[in-house]
Amino acid sequence: MLKAAYYTRLGSAHIGNSKDLIPLLEDNSVNLFFTSPPFALQRQKEYGNRDQHEYIDWFLDFARLAHPKLRDDGSFVVDFGGAYKKGIPSRSLYNFRVLLRMVDELGYHLAEDFYWHNPSKLPSPIEWVNKRKLRAKDSVNTVWWFSKTEWPKADVSKVLVPYSKRMKKLLKDPEKFYRPKSRPSGHDIGAGFSKDNGGAIPPNLLQIPNSESNGTYISGCKSVKLKAHPARFPAKLPEFFINMLTEPGDLVVDIFSGSNTTGQVAEALDRRWQAFELKPEYVAASIFRFLEKNSEPSDLKEAYSRVLEGESLEIESLRTQYSLPI
Repeated sequence: MLKAAYYTRLGSAHIGNSKDLIPLLEDNSVNLFFTSPPFALQRQKEYGNRDQHEYIDWFLDFARLAHPKLRDDGSFVVDFGGAYKKGIPSRSLYNFRVLLRMVDELGYHLAEDFYWHNPSKLPSPIEWVNKRKLRAKDSVNTVWWFSKTEWPKADVSKVLVPYSKRMKKLLKDPEKFYRPKSRPSGHDIGAGFSKDNGGAIPPNLLQIPNSESNGTYISGCKSVKLKAHPARFPAKLPEFFINMLTEPGDLVVDIFSGSNTTGQVAEALDRRWQAFELKPEYVAASIFRFLEKNSEPSDLKEAYSRVLEGESLEIESLRTQYSLPI
């Protein structure tokens, strides 16, 4: 059994190399792997990214271990940031090479390709965008949705987006704003198009700003003077895929959990979860996500230190000890 750094009613966070931890999962048990590994950047980052040339083989080692752990209707969703080749304004294809090898060599299926647009991302890379002004701002990540078989569990009706103003007018008075007809494309659009389904089907371009600055994790890090994880993704990103690809009680696993956004979202959505992270300090600080924003700095610091010292902390007991609502 995996020793947890901390655990809740639904899940647990673990310190260690995912190459050692993934094999400990039961075969055919995971409904969704959702993760964002350190990207293959030219400049080394403190969170441990790899050189582009060795990156693909490195990542595939983890994906190979994960495949038998997935249920037959399970999914493996991975977020990759883009990168440039060293010294020239030419893009690396590492994320696309990962995609091809996942399918051709490991037996995964590409269920769909998604693209995460972060409108709040700062202009980068500095050399090609800010200084020489040769390229546009790189603000879109590729998010590959892989599946173990051709028929993964999925329900897009769980992630509908609000209707446009025009669609709302149509739904309010279909006869005034809509006449069924054939479009130039040849598609025959009938009166059923004016049915209110509770929202519109989302596109595979997800526009989600990554600008959270005062949640429980950030405020916790600030209160105890710790540097937050430098490469966090917004909660709405895993929320979209967890809602679409899993049901309450299903198991979600993040094998590069960082500050454990995935675990926090899974907990809130009543999914079981496990989070694996190599760096103890990242796991220790991620416990702030499961405590209250009004926690005393001394309590947060104590919880952080106890994780680093190797204790296995139960969140419910901590909240009782710190007199926080359970």
